[in-house]
Amino acid sequence: MADTSPSERRPVAELRAVEKVYGSGDTQVRALDGLDLTVLQGDYLAVMGASGSGKSTAMNILGCLDRPTSGSYRLNGHAVEQLDDDALADLRNQELGFVFQQFHLLPHATAMENVMLPMIYAGIDVNQRRDRARAALERVGLGDRLENKPNQLSGGQQQRVAIARAIINQPALLLADEPTGALDSRTTDDVLNLFDSLHSQGITVVLVTHEDDVAARAERVAHFRDGQVERWEIPEPTTGPGHHP
Repeated sequence: MADTSPSERRPVAELRAVEKVYGSGDTQVRALDGLDLTVLQGDYLAVMGASGSGKSTAMNILGCLDRPTSGSYRLNGHAVEQLDDDALADLRNQELGFVFQQFHLLPHATAMENVMLPMIYAGIDVNQRRDRARAALERVGLGDRLENKPNQLSGGQQQRVAIARAIINQPALLLADEPTGALDSRTTDDVLNLFDSLHSQGITVVLVTHEDDVAARAERVAHFRDGQVERWEIPEPTTGPGHHP
């Protein structure tokens, strides 16, 4: 994030001593093992790790899609582990945006209608929904595709609709789980350029990836192993098509 040093940024998400255990007895799996992780306002954080390293579990907890077995999670000042399911759903809608490998668009709804969906749950009136959805789609370069349905859009365009939907409620945290996994290399570059642009506008991004060149776009990389952050990496500035030093 431009012009703001890490020491001046407030924490958006804080995981402290987080454990996540699945099953019991002989079948018990410890997916997270005392994880400490802080995401600062304006961060662009990539998360990497082998299958079973805990990165997806951490992402699910950051996204309030799962609860820790023990430990604490603060999201924008809210003590997440103390919330009931309804309050958790409200918090997810207000504070979080999600982008997945699969686009999860409603097939019979237009781009506008797909983007408006989170605002319906947030109780925003229809005129404001339409105005904000149009602005979000223009922001991701789809101002001329408002009435197209997903089967009338390319994979990259569908992912842009998903990103517009993710940012529509101005989330404190944008979570992206392998967001380029279903895209070809050229479209991947277009979508990553969009993430770069959103981050430069002040959006806090956490992105899970297994690809080094995708992680290299981030400001810092957390490498997971055995349910913990094994090491941190600051990527070298990358030059070339679609990359910005």
